[in-house]
Amino acid sequence: MTVLGGQHGKENQTTLQQNTNIKSCRELEVKEISHKMASQLNRLWHSRLPNIHWSNIARNRKYVCYGAFKGHEAFGVAIYSSPVNQKYDMETTLELRRLAIKPEAPKNTASRIISQTIKKINQKFETVTTIISYQDTEVHKGTIYAASNWEKKGLTKYNTWGKSRRRNKDQATGDKIRWEYTIKKNQ
Repeated sequence: MTVLGGQHGKENQTTLQQNTNIKSCRELEVKEISHKMASQLNRLWHSRLPNIHWSNIARNRKYVCYGAFKGHEAFGVAIYSSPVNQKYDMETTLELRRLAIKPEAPKNTASRIISQTIKKINQKFETVTTIISYQDTEVHKGTIYAASNWEKKGLTKYNTWGKSRRRNKDQATGDKIRWEYTIKKNQ
């Protein structure tokens, strides 16, 4: 299977088949990808929230998507955007909206993607100092965030999105733990 996508209008092909012999997550190159490709990869691999339409990424004030590759084979995707919760400062905060890893990816791929993408975000967005993300307590323990030096900041009780406007069915109904990472500038 092939995903068509690209960055800034440049189309390329990424294979999703297991063709590459990979032993370590350090062999992966993390690079910026289009929001459409990120949406497609997330749909394939996200265990809990597979549906994120590319327009829900691109209409944010700030957004960036990354893929982890060995050659043309994708092993993971990270989608960042302005926070969904409007109480955050949109100039200084990004939200890790989705992190999805291919089942055949090597051990520690998620931590590697987070580490590499934070470095790239630090270079791309001068004003961003904080990254937030929400852990679904029904299926995850927060191990990736803890291993990547994020701080647990609070619990958010489940509240349906369906009441506010016409939306798709809720994909997850569990409580969430909010995690935060403070970017150390100029390091």
